[in-house]
Amino acid sequence: MSQAPAVSVLMPSFEQADFIGRALASLQGQTLRNWEAMVVDDGSEDGTAGAVAPFLADPRIRTVRLERNEGLGRALNTALDRTGAPLVAYLPSDDVFYPRHLELLTGALGATPQAVLAFAGLRHHYNRWHPGQLPDTPLQLVQVMHRRSGLRWLERASLESDDLERLYWGRLRAAGSFVGTGEPSCEWVDHPGQRHKRMQEPVGGINPFRQHYRVTAPLRFHTSAGNAIDEDTLYRRLRERPPTPRAADGLRILLVGELAYNAERVLALEEQGHALYGLWTDTPYWFNTVGPLPFGHVAELPRKDWRAAVRALRPDLIYGLLNWQAVPFVHAVMLATPGIPFVWHFKEGPFICVDKGSWPQLLDLYRRADGRIFGSPETRDWFELASPGLATSKPAMVLDGDLPKRDWFDAPRSSLLAARDGGLHTVVPGRPIGLHPPTVAALAAHDIHLHFYGDFTHGQWKEWIAKARGLAPQHLHLHANVAQDRWVDEFSRYDAGWLHCFTSRNGGDLRLADWDDLNYPARMATLAMAGLPMIQRDNRGAAVAAQTLARELGIGIFYDDIDGLAAQLRDAARMRGLRQRVWRERERFSFDSHVPALLGFLRRVIAEGGHTRS
Repeated sequence: MSQAPAVSVLMPSFEQADFIGRALASLQGQTLRNWEAMVVDDGSEDGTAGAVAPFLADPRIRTVRLERNEGLGRALNTALDRTGAPLVAYLPSDDVFYPRHLELLTGALGATPQAVLAFAGLRHHYNRWHPGQLPDTPLQLVQVMHRRSGLRWLERASLESDDLERLYWGRLRAAGSFVGTGEPSCEWVDHPGQRHKRMQEPVGGINPFRQHYRVTAPLRFHTSAGNAIDEDTLYRRLRERPPTPRAADGLRILLVGELAYNAERVLALEEQGHALYGLWTDTPYWFNTVGPLPFGHVAELPRKDWRAAVRALRPDLIYGLLNWQAVPFVHAVMLATPGIPFVWHFKEGPFICVDKGSWPQLLDLYRRADGRIFGSPETRDWFELASPGLATSKPAMVLDGDLPKRDWFDAPRSSLLAARDGGLHTVVPGRPIGLHPPTVAALAAHDIHLHFYGDFTHGQWKEWIAKARGLAPQHLHLHANVAQDRWVDEFSRYDAGWLHCFTSRNGGDLRLADWDDLNYPARMATLAMAGLPMIQRDNRGAAVAAQTLARELGIGIFYDDIDGLAAQLRDAARMRGLRQRVWRERERFSFDSHVPALLGFLRRVIAEGGHTRS
């Protein structure tokens, strides 16, 4: 290189072999020629090295490969350590520089000595142009150049986020101003495999991110659109305890599919001396927990050549679960493993499988499985109507699919907020289904507050929040998401909690039922753990699973109108009795309490099935 480089261009790359050649060619086409580039292959397995190889004839381009994916922060810090120019620019391997990009950015910094960072305008979503930072979006790597400093990018052990302000820019702002060129000179290429799309709920999220980047450690994870998640802290106690010694009659149980909410519940099986293994779908949604599991004690089987791995394992039983996204993969595993007892456990409305086209596989899973587990009695009876004999011809049981683990129950209750201000305080942990803004206003007229939890959910319900706050500004309260270890402490402050509020139309005929009728909402266990009576519409005469269970246990508050609901909530003696009943019954909402029955069922399936599956 004839002169010292003026700019170090950092290129982090993970499995972008089909894009990286275009990116490097755009770098070679720059009008500013005295740059150096460091390509960091962050554990790719897609031919990235071969795609980069032709460009290494250019002495300005060097590369280093990390043996496994270590995250954007580590890749960028690795590149910083191996370069030395006074200015630093970024070219993600799926993005593009236009010819004058580096020239314009260096010019902006040269003309503004007090600035520490310059940013270009960009092209995005293939045909849109913007002169600077996109609204509601952090500055993107491709549009930035800054003066070299001693600052380091946050790495995975500290935080994984799509918000580059948190990872770097925010700390750099303390050193000086940022200046824009006002001219689009690069492209932030839009495609489904972008890192921020892998991260942001609802299409991305922590579980799709973990699966795609093959993350083996617990994550500290917070996107610009979702809840803050600290798996390291939350699961440390579960993860670091010694493995349970194998019981003399311990089973080898292969979990197949995904685990959805409260995934750590499966450790209750391991704690009884059974060995757990996991084989996961590779197309999860954010709530579909897949491995490597952050709480440990479940051995992962590889997705590559999983058939050979299952044959080598020789499990005593395959336990397929849980949501509609896993149906095609679990079905494929079932067909490939004749002779191994197979149980299918579904926690989802069958209607979505009809809508998504996987109803044939769902029905076949139930028909061929050696044991069937239904999420509620109403779900079981619905399937029996849909396919006579489905709930009676082979071993079957009822078990809610995503009950929390018992460990989270051991916390003291908090004092009621009502004791401080005289108002009534109700909570909705998740979507406020059925609570329309005028309903919030009607509650406020009775001095009944509504506390709405969930950062990500708030983002989805912005219009609802604005309308409800306009009608009841003093009675709607927004709170961040709360993890399982704080459910008792946080939610026990409230007088009651809301289940999904809807008017059933089935009139007692399950053929007319929808998912609201069949489902036990996940928040039911959350509220029970905290000892909260559960508010829902009075659907007397209809077949509604949550209502049937709440009436059976005496833990519900059923209402026809807000005036009647307010009268019930103001009945102090009745409410004390309800809270006491919920506290007595809450153990049945832990997964651990059902483990003896579940193990008995699995042993029955092993004894009766697996050899003549049809």
